[in-house]
Amino acid sequence: MALIEQNANEKYVAYLRVSTHKQGYSGLGLEAQQEIIHNFLRDTQPIAEFIEIESGRKKDRPQLKAALALCRKSNAKLIVAKLDRLARNVCFLSQLLESDVEITFCDFPSANKMMLHIMAAIAQYEAELTAARTKQALAAKKARGCTLGNPEHLMVKHAEAISHSNETNRAKASNNPNNKRAVAMLKVLVERGMTLQQMADTLNDEGFTTSTGCRFRPSTVYTLIKRYQLNRKETTT
Repeated sequence: MALIEQNANEKYVAYLRVSTHKQGYSGLGLEAQQEIIHNFLRDTQPIAEFIEIESGRKKDRPQLKAALALCRKSNAKLIVAKLDRLARNVCFLSQLLESDVEITFCDFPSANKMMLHIMAAIAQYEAELTAARTKQALAAKKARGCTLGNPEHLMVKHAEAISHSNETNRAKASNNPNNKRAVAMLKVLVERGMTLQQMADTLNDEGFTTSTGCRFRPSTVYTLIKRYQLNRKETTT
């Protein structure tokens, strides 16, 4: 990135854009843009910073409108880290370049409007190419039987399925006759202040079995005590 001499009296309004909320929340992409702008301006600080979470192909940019309004009001320049952070649409960028607000791009500080239009055309072409490749890749995955969708939504559905499964398992365990008999005995053993190992040994000696028909261990005794909220006087093994 080439550095050019800055007028100490010049004022700048910074505009940063990321494509997803995930990038916005994590700082991914934003920190890099802030660093580029900071290195470009050196000792000068922007009078304001506007962050947009929106696709570069979208024209509806409330934060960009606010940034441009402040530029006009403060007689400041709009500064953007990279050309593609402002727009990847040639028509949209052309309108911005022809507006009454001067725009500085840190990656092309001395570029004229013709060069910027060319770079915007390349950025738009790359964006369209990426979108086409993404559609092709998704179509290929779908053909292979893969599940498509937002990973975050899939994670939520997965978590809900696990939660539902856990609730079902807890209900089955609570209604299991072996567990019910063992819990009745455990209430007495807990009152006697026995350790987990002593309680497991007693249950086994008396012929009690777990829900799956196995012998009791301290860990399974602990699970029943916790599940049925029995008040233990002794927790050691």
